[in-house]
Amino acid sequence: MLEDLSPLIAATTQWLTGAYPSAGGALASVLCEMQARQAVTVAAWLRYPTPVDAALVGMSGPGGSARLDWATGADGAGVGDPDTYAWRTWVDEVVASWAACLLTDPDLAARAVAALDGGAHATLAPVEFRRLLVPDEADRRAAALLRHPDLLAPVAGLHRSQLRDLLEQGPALAA
Repeated sequence: MLEDLSPLIAATTQWLTGAYPSAGGALASVLCEMQARQAVTVAAWLRYPTPVDAALVGMSGPGGSARLDWATGADGAGVGDPDTYAWRTWVDEVVASWAACLLTDPDLAARAVAALDGGAHATLAPVEFRRLLVPDEADRRAAALLRHPDLLAPVAGLHRSQLRDLLEQGPALAA
């Protein structure tokens, strides 16, 4: 059984950076992807807090990008191409929505990262989420679309209330 969330994190990051790409060159694309990956990682760890949760989503699959594509106006994206369609099945709608919330709301992002403290994922290796929490000017320029609240509103709005409810639980989240 797959106990890590790397396929889900990679696919959801790829979806976000495809839907909200960097407008700069190669360095800007990397900075944009790093911010998306950090937000997706935090969201995935919140959604699947234990190795058992991660293994279960690995067995059942996260659901795919269809509703996200619809919300952003990209209906049917990748359906005709088997290679594109395959990775899109690993996109997690809730994780993408939560990541969009974290990218557009610094206070929510700080609360989410704090909620991970002491959780199963955070104890495996020290992880820093600096580009998510305190992006510098280069980060902000690189991810202008990815961090734009109005542009991400259709995706963030899908599951924002669930994220806020989860974070309201406070310390019980890490248990």
